[in-house]
Amino acid sequence: MPVHAATAAGLALGAAADRLFADPRRGHPVAGFGQAAAALERRVWRDSRAAGAGYTLLTVGTATGLGTALHRLTAARPLARTTVTAVATWAVLGGTSLDRAATTMAGHLEAGDLPAARAHLPTLAGRDPRDLGAPELVRATIESVAENTSDAAVAPLFWGAVAGLPGLLGYRAANTLDAMVGYRSARYERFGWASARLDDVLNWAPARLTAALTVLAAPVAGGSAAGAWRAWRRDGAAHPSPNAGRCEAALAGALGVRLGGRNVYGSRVEERPPLGDGQPPVRGDVRRATRLSRVVWTTAAALAAVSRLRRGGGQPGVVTS
Repeated sequence: MPVHAATAAGLALGAAADRLFADPRRGHPVAGFGQAAAALERRVWRDSRAAGAGYTLLTVGTATGLGTALHRLTAARPLARTTVTAVATWAVLGGTSLDRAATTMAGHLEAGDLPAARAHLPTLAGRDPRDLGAPELVRATIESVAENTSDAAVAPLFWGAVAGLPGLLGYRAANTLDAMVGYRSARYERFGWASARLDDVLNWAPARLTAALTVLAAPVAGGSAAGAWRAWRRDGAAHPSPNAGRCEAALAGALGVRLGGRNVYGSRVEERPPLGDGQPPVRGDVRRATRLSRVVWTTAAALAAVSRLRRGGGQPGVVTS
């Protein structure tokens, strides 16, 4: 088997493993990376962009370097390449975990169990759930599904297709750092700047691919492809994130609902612009959003494998095989 075909097979098998088993329950490599990155941050933190840039370079560079080493070690061993790529893909994907978290939230909301829904929200979104009613919990869940379809599933598949093992590991490291230090706070305003900007850059293309796939897949959830396209093009840039708004607007348009509004993150309050037309989403829209997300990221997995297969092997030792 050519090595590029082995990489393609690994991407497909890893995506299938995520679909069947979700994230590894114990010894998750991403959690291990996060623990190591947190320990390093406690040692090197300074209230400066330069310190944060060095921290980002070291942590993401280490993960990417590990991927490059694995790439080279398996360059002449197709079976090993398939196995290692499959394990890495499974480890970095979060599509089915997102699906299960959103489905659990749908169950709580449909049962009218708001305390359980509020307790569950932190598995999906970082906003303060204490004072949220059912409409706000529904909206938070759907917005999280939209954004994380890209961040947790389409983006790692995209970078796996582009750069193989270094792409898989490097992207997940950067995205994990963004979740840890990339948000605005007194501690991370400067230190987390580089991590946040790197994540923005790496998610630029995947977010737009996610929006495009949402347009194509909208009918699967009983939605409108035309509505998804219109909302994406009209409202996507209004969001404060250069990437999340594209995904959220496309999903809002596909479902025929309106997202956006007041979000509370601890002591920070954001007023988000409206995305999409129609009424605010209702409880049943959570399952529709989840079904559409599932189709989007599994389609992205198929495209990643096919893209890798069609690209060919490249030159020996170059990260294109």
